[in-house]
Amino acid sequence: MTGSLMGSPDPSGRFGEFGGRYVPESLVPACMELEAAFAEAWDDPAFHDELDAVLVGYGGRPTPVTECRRLSERLGIRLLLKREDLTHTGSHKLNNVIGQALLAGRMGKRRLVAETGAGQHGVATATAAALFGMDCVVYMGEVDTARQALNVFRMELLGAEVRPVTSGSRTLKDAVNEALRDWVAEVDHTHYCIGSVMGPHPYPYIVRELQRVVGEEARVQCRQLLGGADPQWVVACVGGGSNAAGTFAGFVDTDAVLVGVEAAGGAAMGHGVPGVVHGMKSYLMQDEAGQIEEAESISAGLDYPGIGPEHAHLATIGRARYEQATDAEVLDAFSLLARTEGIVPALEPAHALAWVARQAGKEIPHGATVLVTLSGRGDKDVAQVRDLLA
Repeated sequence: MTGSLMGSPDPSGRFGEFGGRYVPESLVPACMELEAAFAEAWDDPAFHDELDAVLVGYGGRPTPVTECRRLSERLGIRLLLKREDLTHTGSHKLNNVIGQALLAGRMGKRRLVAETGAGQHGVATATAAALFGMDCVVYMGEVDTARQALNVFRMELLGAEVRPVTSGSRTLKDAVNEALRDWVAEVDHTHYCIGSVMGPHPYPYIVRELQRVVGEEARVQCRQLLGGADPQWVVACVGGGSNAAGTFAGFVDTDAVLVGVEAAGGAAMGHGVPGVVHGMKSYLMQDEAGQIEEAESISAGLDYPGIGPEHAHLATIGRARYEQATDAEVLDAFSLLARTEGIVPALEPAHALAWVARQAGKEIPHGATVLVTLSGRGDKDVAQVRDLLA
């Protein structure tokens, strides 16, 4: 599959011109060890059997596709939701984390470190560590620990140590920096369980493959619901972009229009230029001197100044497009879904909903079928939204 659309990256870990492995010499052997271990595991039916068994029996897969009848009528389209909010821990993050934890176990590593923004990846990592009897340290920006205090408690309840990061903007970017430093220092017994399709090769590929289940399930489910047809539009929110990558992988070879929706204050594809951060080449928000600019978003999970390298590639070749939603639009979409369908979304996928609501009847033709990946539930965001709407 090397070189095919959303297949394997090239031997240097690149999707077109993006990706690669920009890490200190001390981490090159660890990346190569991980690449070899994943290749072996991914070719092993026993690994897939174990992963699938945990995702089904523990994680709650397959998640359903829900038709939003009242909201569809209001918007003049046929809106479907891929319900990743219904997985154990409340988001798509568990798909990736269970796979990486099993991989770490095969490699003889019993300590997981992770970064987290909104806390969902941290909760998922802490959950997997508890399930498999591993130690777990989660790095989280100090700003995010305050606005996602509930998820901090959930991680601690699960036995993880949450380390607030006080450097830089004290958000997701800085949490990634600290997790990478930890991995460098403890690489012999530690696996860095990265949370999105970012970082040095092989992480963008590994995470996308572990999230591919979202798109593959959704494609089968949509065809059952739509009489063999595919949705005309497939939309997902994008920070680093793991839920979007997993979703797009199921539809990239169809005629569906693929749309990733970024936060307007952190839109790497909308405002960025190519550069290197966190071990990868991709589109980044940076100034003329090459310094990384701070992303700003109502959503801690999209508060990242870059985008996964495969997304940069898909945009460059024109297979996917990347749009933006403002904080005000996101708050409106958050309330809209709750009031019309009885589903409270996380602020992250509310970005995708916001763009769909704005473009329904405009760019999205009347009557078109639209699939949105609801990547997480909004329990973690209710207190923040309450305060913002007060």
